[in-house]
Amino acid sequence: MLDTAAAPLTPAAARAVLPELETLLTRATEALRARVGGGKIDGAALEEEQHAAHALSWLATYVESLQQMAAWAERLEGGFGEIEQLILQIAFGEYLTQIAGGIPMSQTEFARLSDLGVDWQPSDAARAAMGGNSPAARARLVLLMQDNHGRATFGATGLDEDLEMIRDQFRRYADDKVIPNAHGWHLRDELIPMEIIHELAELGVFGLTIPEEFGGLGLSKASMVVVSEELSRGYIGVGSLGTRSEIAAELIICGGTEEQKAKWLPALASGEILPTAVFTEPNTGSDLGSLRTRAVRTGDGWEITGNKTWITHAARTHVMTLLARTDPETTDWRGLSMFLAEKTPGTEAEPFPTPGMTGGEIEVLGYRGMKEYELGFDGFKVSSDNLLGGQPGQGFKQLMQTFESARIQTAARAIGVAQSALEIGMQYALDRKQFGKPLIAFPRVADKLALMAVEIMVARQLTYHSAWQKDHDKRCDLEAGMAKLLGARVAWSAADNALQIHGGNGFALEYAISRVLCDARILNIFEGAAEIQAQVIARRLLG
Repeated sequence: MLDTAAAPLTPAAARAVLPELETLLTRATEALRARVGGGKIDGAALEEEQHAAHALSWLATYVESLQQMAAWAERLEGGFGEIEQLILQIAFGEYLTQIAGGIPMSQTEFARLSDLGVDWQPSDAARAAMGGNSPAARARLVLLMQDNHGRATFGATGLDEDLEMIRDQFRRYADDKVIPNAHGWHLRDELIPMEIIHELAELGVFGLTIPEEFGGLGLSKASMVVVSEELSRGYIGVGSLGTRSEIAAELIICGGTEEQKAKWLPALASGEILPTAVFTEPNTGSDLGSLRTRAVRTGDGWEITGNKTWITHAARTHVMTLLARTDPETTDWRGLSMFLAEKTPGTEAEPFPTPGMTGGEIEVLGYRGMKEYELGFDGFKVSSDNLLGGQPGQGFKQLMQTFESARIQTAARAIGVAQSALEIGMQYALDRKQFGKPLIAFPRVADKLALMAVEIMVARQLTYHSAWQKDHDKRCDLEAGMAKLLGARVAWSAADNALQIHGGNGFALEYAISRVLCDARILNIFEGAAEIQAQVIARRLLG
């Protein structure tokens, strides 16, 4: 066995470092709070201090990540083997070092403690943990990763047997039906075949978390995370198909009338009805409160007029969860309402046959399997029964109730994309020979693979924790936001590093890693761009 240089980090030793990190985060929060208004946040001051605010968000995300890694190690008990010990050791070593020296928010922006007006003198225990990310530890981890005994993940996840059985089922499905076809769908810019959608419906993907009384499986958000993770490992488009139904079902469960629940939820659960989310407008982006698409009441319902953009899977779907302004006297979120706007599924020849509705495809780098569209509405008719909840003006509040689940689900998709990048990169590093030996034998290549595996586990545990919070009816917007923020960065980093391992071949369209890189890039943008996500986290921390 290789000497890992630093003494192994035990779960107890990891736990012992956390109190000083919590104290550091409290000091940083208080220091920034004083700069942005003290008791009540001053919006202009917060905007002026935006870099520091986002630095606080990243610091908090790292502290929470290490807390969840320590909890993961403790949960494993007898299953805490050498590979798990190395992952814990490297994670603490790397993240503590970054906290001290600078956390990467992007390729050129770093969150430094000096931005927040604080410093940190690590204790002896923290300094010992900071030495854990040694070359020998990374080399040993990669050696163990090559002999992983057929496990689906590098290191035990800490989930129960039922969730791991679900993982195995969907991993096999992705291996058999998705991975062999995904790159072809991407290169040809094709919609995911209806055969796949029908099979996912039979597997229960669209009704995974819908209550049994409405025809769903009534499973946990944790199960949704595992399914999304494994399907996205196959192809992000397939992993995202369930997101459409997850968002629509959550809207109806939280905000719909009993009649709407009875009508829509069973059809969503069975896959008979495919939904799409229609929120964003050309000039609003993340500022949903300023939407201009309007809905005017008529004798038998509503007529909708306006434009929407970046609408995923718009052509083939049957219903749109559509956000529009029903109170023309308002200019913010208070005048918005949510509609279950029915439409006729389109064909390739006529993608938008419903009267009052037009659309055009937006050509994109990746995330192609469902396609993106711009939509136009001109007197588009919606039945009065299809105003969500039956009362106007509730749309933004209803949408806010779905953000936790949507961000948890996006974090899960990010983990799947990152896992795909790691597996593709590792296989190439094993197969490709240079200078008489496989690429994986070179330390810089092995280092990339080791840190991919470590960060994927960190993002995974943060995401599982947010799902656990949701399943136990605890507020988790902060944890879900952190999971999405970190998961998106991890996915992009993993894809970028896996492509680098491929060298020039990674730049060739014929290699799958070129697709994974394109798919990974969207994760830092949709469901709240990284900057918006950091701003939301900062407001919660400072509030």
